[in-house]
Amino acid sequence: MKAKPIIVVIITLIIGFVLGMLTSAQIRYHKLKPVRVYFSEERFRDGFYHAIQPNEQQKAKIDLVLDKYARINSDLQNNFRKELDASMKDFRKELDSNLTKEQLARLKNMDERRQEMVRQNRKNRENDTSDYRNERRHNSDGRPSPNRPSPPPFPEHDTTRLPDNK
Repeated sequence: MKAKPIIVVIITLIIGFVLGMLTSAQIRYHKLKPVRVYFSEERFRDGFYHAIQPNEQQKAKIDLVLDKYARINSDLQNNFRKELDASMKDFRKELDSNLTKEQLARLKNMDERRQEMVRQNRKNRENDTSDYRNERRHNSDGRPSPNRPSPPPFPEHDTTRLPDNK
């Protein structure tokens, strides 16, 4: 008789735990979504087009500016990654000379787990059908199509909340 209430409580706790994890993941996803606008040239362009909603006369001039700074941002990100990798290699060379064999083995194990996580993340991204990159459409010249669906809204770029600047 007492087993049923205990099972019900345990099942309720498990359901609550799972729902809490899913809710937490969604909150983090939505908070980080606006930051992702700068991680690729296409998102950079689409994010700003969505925010400023230029007319046809402005698009030609704005395209030149966006092309320039999208390239600059992309180069900065690539350089940052290369410098970070070089810095971490130097760090490990200095650190490894001060560690015991047991500590080196633990670090090697940690590196292997990290690399496996990176591989899994890449694999999951390739199989993700909801990925933004798979949804965008381009013209034959490689530019985003003007008839494509607009990108998801970014809260800080919501023009409905801005006062008129007349």
